Amino acid sequence: MIDFTLPADLAAERDRVRQFVIDKVIPFEKDPRLTSHGPTDELRQELVELARAEKLLTVQAPVEFGGRGLTHVEQAVIYEAAGWSTLGPVAMNCAAPDEGNMYLLGKIANPEQIERHLIPAINGLQRTVFAMTEPDGAGSDPNQLATEAVFDGENFIINGRKWLITGANGAKSWIIMARVAPNPHVPEGPTLFLTDGDQPGIIIERTMNTMDRNYVGGHGVVRFENLTLPRAALLGETGQALRYAQLRLAPARLTHCMRWLGAAERAQSIAVDYAKTRTAFGKPIGEHEGVSFMLADNEIALHQCRLTIWHACWLMDQGEKARHESSIAKAFVSEELFKVTDRCVQVLGGIGISDETVVEMIFRDMRAFRLYDGPTEVHKYAIGRQILR
Repeated sequence: MIDFTLPADLAAERDRVRQFVIDKVIPFEKDPRLTSHGPTDELRQELVELARAEKLLTVQAPVEFGGRGLTHVEQAVIYEAAGWSTLGPVAMNCAAPDEGNMYLLGKIANPEQIERHLIPAINGLQRTVFAMTEPDGAGSDPNQLATEAVFDGENFIINGRKWLITGANGAKSWIIMARVAPNPHVPEGPTLFLTDGDQPGIIIERTMNTMDRNYVGGHGVVRFENLTLPRAALLGETGQALRYAQLRLAPARLTHCMRWLGAAERAQSIAVDYAKTRTAFGKPIGEHEGVSFMLADNEIALHQCRLTIWHACWLMDQGEKARHESSIAKAFVSEELFKVTDRCVQVLGGIGISDETVVEMIFRDMRAFRLYDGPTEVHKYAIGRQILR
């Protein structure tokens, strides 16, 4: 039986995280280092030190790596609190793509890779990227992977082009997905590589202009030009990248949902406060049915989203893969939270489309969330296939 009662210590930690975000993080939302391409790495480092001082840095990491080894349900509670500001997860080192990359490295990296790439990431000292998406190849369908790795028996020579590579600028550790070409030495197929970001052959062409601005370094267009990596750069086994990616994707879908639930709650809180004080036609606008119904719809949606996330997390904590349920959560939560923030903009009226409140930024970022880790349509396609089996 599922028990929805939060343990007292978890509830207290949730409240502590929320207060940390309010007191220490929110003041940075007007910092000029929060640019149109996301927070600068200088701002990230300053925020990380604030979280480190409060012992709130990378709390999701396994105990053996210095974290608290949170369960998925515990993550849902803490990440929701962190998401009250889009900078909260950045400060606590539980933002994408690093959070998902750290999870993956903890599952399949070898001891040397853990020491070189995972531990510094957990300590907030460097950032990571996951380079899969391509302009004309891999995206929602990773089977279209076009970036190729040719193995000569000693080194892999990688050539290809990627885009929408989150955090590419300044990232120290790169997880790269490429298709190993047929060869007499190792199995072919989609493969993950792990390397330093300053390698010759990794060329960042430009940073894309996108509507969201919550990821450090923005989203880059990257070219691999005869990137030469030794066999030791393999992350796991050759030909197994799609299987490894699934290890990362199911939890990552849910952690996106957790963080954005917190942001949507913030937008609702701002809209409610405004509806109590702004008057029109002789009374506060919240007393008009049109506005009160929008706020009620938001409250219903926030509650449904939280329960959907918690259920999928609970299943994963029971040892289930919960791919079906995580797809349901990602499709449902991303669409509902977008509607929530849209209604908040409507309640706020003119100031809702301005930067007088943070709601405008949350709204733009929330629109992008509907595409993170697979658009709604891809998840619905997977859900449909599952129920028709």
